[in-house]
Amino acid sequence: MKKRIAIIGGGAAGLMAGIMAARKGGAVTILEANEKPGKKLLATGNGRCNFTNTAQDKRYYRGSDSNLAMNIINQFSMSDTLIFFSKLGIYSKNRNGWMYPNSDQAQAVLDVLLKEAVYRKIKIKTREVVRDICRQDQEWAIKTSAWEYYADAVIVTSGSPAGLNEKSKPFAMSLAEKLGIETIPMLPALTALRGKKNNLSAWAGVRVQGAVTLILNGIPMKSESGEIQLTAYGISGIPVFQLSRYALRAACEGCSVLAELDFLPDFTEDQLYVNLETREENCPYKTLQENFIGLLPSKLIPFVAPREADLREVVRNCKHYPVAVKGTSSMKQAQVCSGGILLRELDSHLQSREYPDLYFAGEALDVDGACGGYNLQWAWSSGAVSGSYAAEVDR
Repeated sequence: MKKRIAIIGGGAAGLMAGIMAARKGGAVTILEANEKPGKKLLATGNGRCNFTNTAQDKRYYRGSDSNLAMNIINQFSMSDTLIFFSKLGIYSKNRNGWMYPNSDQAQAVLDVLLKEAVYRKIKIKTREVVRDICRQDQEWAIKTSAWEYYADAVIVTSGSPAGLNEKSKPFAMSLAEKLGIETIPMLPALTALRGKKNNLSAWAGVRVQGAVTLILNGIPMKSESGEIQLTAYGISGIPVFQLSRYALRAACEGCSVLAELDFLPDFTEDQLYVNLETREENCPYKTLQENFIGLLPSKLIPFVAPREADLREVVRNCKHYPVAVKGTSSMKQAQVCSGGILLRELDSHLQSREYPDLYFAGEALDVDGACGGYNLQWAWSSGAVSGSYAAEVDR
């Protein structure tokens, strides 16, 4: 007799869990709250779907226990992901380790997953908002707004509030609270940071290759390099995204949070000082601000070289420009969340230690990846592991 598997959430992790469970012989039903599955998947990589990364290491998976996260990743690896999608028809391209479908279309990734789901006879029920699940005798009862489903095993892949306008607590977090499963509050991650200064609108639209250092309570913690985007409210760009989860969690815990910007990383302070002195000697008719023409974007010059500033102060501004962080714009602007269900509450197959045949995968867990396809790799790995194991009959 086939084992009945109910999956709550039809995103990347839920579709992968369903396919792997069906391949193991399970009778799978996916309950999706939206009118179509895979809504967030279509937005990944600006619609191009950066679906994994060739560089795999625990430092790319953030949370309370990156070793446990890597245990899951290793059970369904990046290579397994490439093989899985290749067999479904996705020919991938490599952009410095960031893997995309050759078509540069997230829709292609979703399409092949849905085609495989149909082939595996997976039932996908849309517009089904799950209200509660509970154990009844030897099975699980899943109550939605319209129906009641029964299953031998449940996999919760209901995601996080990242990218959404929803104010209510995510279903996975509510369920964990009800069952006494330990969690960490969800906060935005991979997002822009809002500064405390009021005059930032003057630099809005500037993009500059530089470095960002996160300073917590006066102590430099982490640095990232790349294109920094300056906005009317603060700072954005991939280097900022990479640091945002640490900045926002520290701010939530009451720490002083400072983002220090290096606008000219190719120069040391001494080299920049000499360069600016040489510019003054070559063009004595120019003001200090005018000597930055050709070195930095014009909108940025008044910030690093205010009138009356001396050369040493200007050099320091170029290399250590401070932006005091007060938070982020909103959860809707975040690509993912940090926080969620602690991995130590689950076994090595993502099954609850306290509730047999109850699994969690994807964004519901306290794992958030760096930019570069790591969050989708986590979705594929956690979905594959939970789905494969949940469908096993004899264990």
